[in-house]
Amino acid sequence: MKRLTIGLIFLALTGCKDYEEDIRGIPGPAEVEAAIDDLPNIDERDRLLKEEGYQTFLYEEEDSTYLMQQYFIVFLKSGTNRAQDSATAAVLQKQHLAHLSRMASEGYISLAGPLGDDGNIRGIAVYNIPTIEMADSLARLDPMVEAGRLEVEIHPWWAAKGSMLK
Repeated sequence: MKRLTIGLIFLALTGCKDYEEDIRGIPGPAEVEAAIDDLPNIDERDRLLKEEGYQTFLYEEEDSTYLMQQYFIVFLKSGTNRAQDSATAAVLQKQHLAHLSRMASEGYISLAGPLGDDGNIRGIAVYNIPTIEMADSLARLDPMVEAGRLEVEIHPWWAAKGSMLK
């Protein structure tokens, strides 16, 4: 039991050791979002997003114009290494939730959550960043993905800027 506890502590500490270095250089969208909120019109918002590397376009329908932005949906799928004991799986789950929480608080993720069935796709995350490569890098920092318990599948997805669930 003592060996297992030491192993879990080691896993928890080493699983996060390079995390700060790994996200360095990936621009945080929180600053971009704050700058966009200060702009007076949709054309300026579109221009700023494009300057920051985001894919956008303006969609006009009747009397309304929508600023469309490309996001990235990450499907978190069952991985090939799901044989961890329950204590290790619990530590990985805690680290996984901390990762998603941090990604959300720093603005990288706009929406995330588990699916309600027991299928191969375990959850989704919508990344608000300029490129699929950035989404892939951030999603692969998830301790569950690093451990092989989850795998990522990423798809570009378009939504109107500021859309929300109802």
